[in-house]
Amino acid sequence: MLAVATCGLIYELIAGTLASYLLGDSVTQFSLVIGVYLSALGVGAWFSQYLHQGLARTFIEVELALALVGGLSAPLLFVSFAFVQWFQLVLFGSVFVIGTLVGLELPLLMRILKEHLDFSDLVSRVLTFDYIGALLASLLFPILLVPYLGLMRTSLVFGVMNALVGLWGTYLLRPLLTNRGLSGLRGRAFLVVGVLVIGIIKADALTTWTEEIILGKSVVHARQTRFQRILVTNDRRGFQLYLNGHLQFNSTDEYRYHEALVHPVMLAAQQPKRILVLGGGDGLAVREILKHDSVETVTLVDIDPGMTEIATQFPLLRELNEQSLTHEKVTVVNTDAFVWVGKQHEPFDAVVIDFPDPGSYSVGKLYTTFFYRRLRQIMKPDALVSIQCTSPLVAGQSYWCILRTMEESGFHVRPYCTSVPTFGVWGFALAGLRAGIDVPPDLTRIEQELSYLNEEMISSLFELPRDIYPVETEVNQLNNQVLVRYYDEEWRGKD
Repeated sequence: MLAVATCGLIYELIAGTLASYLLGDSVTQFSLVIGVYLSALGVGAWFSQYLHQGLARTFIEVELALALVGGLSAPLLFVSFAFVQWFQLVLFGSVFVIGTLVGLELPLLMRILKEHLDFSDLVSRVLTFDYIGALLASLLFPILLVPYLGLMRTSLVFGVMNALVGLWGTYLLRPLLTNRGLSGLRGRAFLVVGVLVIGIIKADALTTWTEEIILGKSVVHARQTRFQRILVTNDRRGFQLYLNGHLQFNSTDEYRYHEALVHPVMLAAQQPKRILVLGGGDGLAVREILKHDSVETVTLVDIDPGMTEIATQFPLLRELNEQSLTHEKVTVVNTDAFVWVGKQHEPFDAVVIDFPDPGSYSVGKLYTTFFYRRLRQIMKPDALVSIQCTSPLVAGQSYWCILRTMEESGFHVRPYCTSVPTFGVWGFALAGLRAGIDVPPDLTRIEQELSYLNEEMISSLFELPRDIYPVETEVNQLNNQVLVRYYDEEWRGKD
């Protein structure tokens, strides 16, 4: 019973995660997956009333069907996304079928066991194991299964578990089964196990193949961490980093983005010594920071040790970031920046924020008044902060919502933007606790020649064209996360 309950929820979690990963808009996709799954449970339970003969055999057949459909669900969804235009039909169709089969399981099991247990004991035992299974699934999925097995292999492994439950049932429920077709039932169970085991062996190759089709590039490095799927692809223009399917940079023009993010704040802060970098686990922002002679220490806070390990160990990225994360001035802290900024630290002279775009609540909390007010507590009174704020051209409400939220948190903010060929027009903000930020900053104070910025260019960053003038927005607070809604609406379908 425990395995039955756990497997069903695992399949649902896999479908919800894949829907968010492939389609974006994580809140909506997860909500729809949960809704379809729960309604399908009801359909399966309702349908079970029409099954009267051969309950033990039917239960085993349902287990084998669930093993096959659920186990192959992740490979099916990956491949469907690459080839099927109506992917959502496949997604919710598979969720509905899995939910219906899971909904059939428990009523059948209860009816099989009713001859051996009184009603109250039967209900309490079945429901207890059902809830314990749900707890196990919710704990195992993010902590162990996804980081160490990945989504595709996880679905296949739990498919094998379902098939083994079915096979075990042919022995455990033997008194309730007729000899007719028993060997065929066991043979199908072994066949399903064999198919799924082959899938487990080939899971990495199948994942890479589908990702290369989806992205249209050759995958040269892939890693699933506890927090995200990290991909490095390569083409004739250079290499690219993807996090959960979203492009983070292209090696051919990332210098434009990182020079614009880092040097205005470093120059305007007037010889900063202690620098804080939030996000930016690829080490590229730190590379630019280390070009300033005044820097004594750099503290980089990134939640994912897998990302910072790739930045220090993967040759292409290590060369691009000039081994910045192993520099003697740099300290890497792998923890949640949302928690870290709330603790006591010696105040910083400058802060560079390079978080991913706010496409989910887990990231959106890093753009709230709550977070910015915490950040103020670890900044010197004359310290400055720069932050990437998504594209003001594509996502104007998202961009100005971030700036409006910083202003509400007590910052004086100056907007600026630049052009990055891979992404188009990209927006940033330079902010401080005191009014009168010196912009444009004096570029002559940096001795090293930059690849993109010069005196004329750094001045033009702060001259906004008419099509990205301010728009009215709400403030992004921890209890509303309106920024995530703005971002979903503006970017949906554009990635």
